[in-house]
Amino acid sequence: MSRRTFLGALAAAAAVAGPARAEDSAPKAQRTKGPRVWLDMDQAELDDAYDQSVYAPNGRQISARNASNSELTRQRLGPPRRVAYGPSEIEKLDIYIARRANAPINVYIHGGAWRGGNARDHGYAAEMFVGAGAHFVVPDFVKVQDAGGSLFAMVEQVRRAVAWTYRNAASFGGDATRIYLGGHSSGSHLGSCVLMTDWQRDYGLRPGFSYPPVRVGLHAPS
Repeated sequence: MSRRTFLGALAAAAAVAGPARAEDSAPKAQRTKGPRVWLDMDQAELDDAYDQSVYAPNGRQISARNASNSELTRQRLGPPRRVAYGPSEIEKLDIYIARRANAPINVYIHGGAWRGGNARDHGYAAEMFVGAGAHFVVPDFVKVQDAGGSLFAMVEQVRRAVAWTYRNAASFGGDATRIYLGGHSSGSHLGSCVLMTDWQRDYGLRPGFSYPPVRVGLHAPS
């Protein structure tokens, strides 16, 4: 990728994210502190603690880099197989298919502060897994603001994505007994919720899947 192309991707990501708020760039000392809401924090400070754009100002750059690296990965591997795992429009996943027969499967739950991110822009790691002989699966799922502020819908969709992967592993040459789960940032939280699933009760999977053969590698932001 040329420098011009990469800078163009950064500019596009910044345009999507929208202009920075003037109050975000104002020194804390110049702000008028409001009524205390929790501990010694007012509402603005509490909101800032949950807004990554405040304490991670390079977030747009990282998102643009992930998107451009994912596009380069697709250029080298070819487009992933896009399939539906549930009834709603967002419930689809990308499968980057390895050449090895009966290969293990890595399901990657992307981050985005529960409010952003998509499967397309998180395919950048696929080449490493596919090259090592493993399928790489990245599901899309609803954003929390589109689910009435509830995380439960997000968790349910991620669980459905894992259940679909288990049931349909053979359709893309995967080994259902070797499913690995990875996640980053808010995806780590969603992935941890997957581990508490009663697969037999909720999804009708075989009794042995109640404690599923899912190996976990979750990474929370440092």
